[in-house]
Formats: sequence, C-alpha cells, structure tokens
Amino acid sequence: INAFGPNLSFFFSNGIDPEYSVIGRVARKIWSKALKNKYGANERAQMLKYHIQTSGRSLHAQEIDFNDIRTTLQALYAIYDNCNSLHTNAYDEAITTPTEESVRRAMAIQLIINKELGLAKNENPIQGSFIIEELTDLVEDAVLQEFDRITERGGVLGAMETMYQRSKIQEESLYYETLKHNGSFPIIGVNTFLSSKGSPTVVPAEVIRATEEEKQFQIKTKETLHKADFEEEKVQLEKIQEIAVQNENIFEALMEATKVCSLGQITDALFEVGGQYRRNM
Repeated sequence: INAFGPNLSFFFSNGIDPEYSVIGRVARKIWSKALKNKYGANERAQMLKYHIQTSGRSLHAQEIDFNDIRTTLQALYAIYDNCNSLHTNAYDEAITTPTEESVRRAMAIQLIINKELGLAKNENPIQGSFIIEELTDLVEDAVLQEFDRITERGGVLGAMETMYQRSKIQEESLYYETLKHNGSFPIIGVNTFLSSKGSPTVVPAEVIRATEEEKQFQIKTKETLHKADFEEEKVQLEKIQEIAVQNENIFEALMEATKVCSLGQITDALFEVGGQYRRNM
C-alpha cells in the first residue's frame, strides 16, 4: 500500500487471489479506525479514497490475449469493492509499452463493465455475502498482525533499516515464482492447458519503441537543463545530500531539486551519501 499526496489517497495493485476481492473493504475499516481512535478525526476524514490498478504481475508473455481476461476479472473485483478510480492494464504490458489498440481494449473492459453489466449498476452488489464478510475479517486480522511485526521492529523506518519490507516482498515473489514453475499454481497457457503450439510468446504487430529523433530530443533536453543553472544544481544536490545524511524528510528538497536537476543527478547524489542498494536474497 502506498500513500501519496496530501489528499490521503491510496493505491493498490489488484491480483486474482480471493483476498484481493476485499482489499478495499479492509483498507477502509483500518483507515477509519485509525483516524477515529488514534487521531480523533472527523467523519469525513475517516472516509478512505483509494485507486486500484490491475495486477501487472498476473500479465504473462505467453498467449498475451488471455491477459485481457485476467484484467477483466480484476476490474470486477475493484468495482465490486467500490474503488474510487481504476486503471486497467493493457494485455501487451507483459512485453512492451502498450499500443493504441491495446489501450483501447483495456479501456473497453471498464466501459463494458460500467455501461453494460447490470450488476455493476448496484452500488454494493456483494454486500452481506458470507465469503466476502469472512475474507474481510481474515484479511484485516492478517494486516493488523503485520502492523504489529513492523511496530516490533521500530515502526516503518526501523523496519526499513533492516530491510524487513523488502525481504517480505522478495520472499513472496520467490514463493510465487516457485509455485508457477513447479505447476502448483496453475496459470492457463503458461504452465497448464498449453496450446498445441506450446503457448508461445506472441509479439504484437505494433511494438512501441522510441525513434532516434525522439531519443536525441530527450538527450538535448537534458543537456539544456544542465546548462541552464549550473550553480543552482550544485546547491540543490548538496541540500538533498545534507538532508539525507541527517535522516530527515527529503520530499520537499526533491521537489525543488527536480526544477533544475535531472533524475540521474539526484540519484547519483543520493548514492554518494547512502550507497547503492543491492538485492539481498
């Protein structure tokens, strides 16, 4: 879960596991309780606003047309869970930047659900369902237990120091890949129900790639940026480094630095004082 911006909105990546069918309900419950009991917030502040993006992890290069089916089911999860906004992935994002055609198909998923599917016209069609209520309680309990583990490690920042969150993500990714490759977790067209052709990777007719002209334009833009205010670049980069060393919030400094510095300059400046992250498996 990533909180971003002062509007207190949240972003979720939506998979097909049953737990994802209630992720919004769980988030709203936890958010409301935390805002009410810990911060004494009013009723309006207790209302969580969140965005769903369908799961990129579930997109596969083999038989990519099947990805639209997976995205449609994830979109139903999101809409039935009353998300505030929704991004549906394009089927070819497993192998390339989406094309105009694939983006239109991804948009059509939402449009057809919202405009043609009668059940979606009901505000909360699965309210009161036994499995939804049961899953909501189970997932909420699991999330609260995870909060306790993070608290035991000194909170979010303390847990980050020992790379707890990163390790959990890596462990889950490795577990998922293991199940996928040994066939324990069936994925149609990838490790089971293969086509007579072996479910090969299908490359779309149109694959988006930057032209040489576009590449040179970006390079020229970066060079112009460096020439524009060289002294101010140094000031902003040194300020970022100082704040990072003092373990203070660097967000405001980053916002100022991006006005005169490139992403590469900012990254290199942070590497100089904090080192470069290396995956630890």
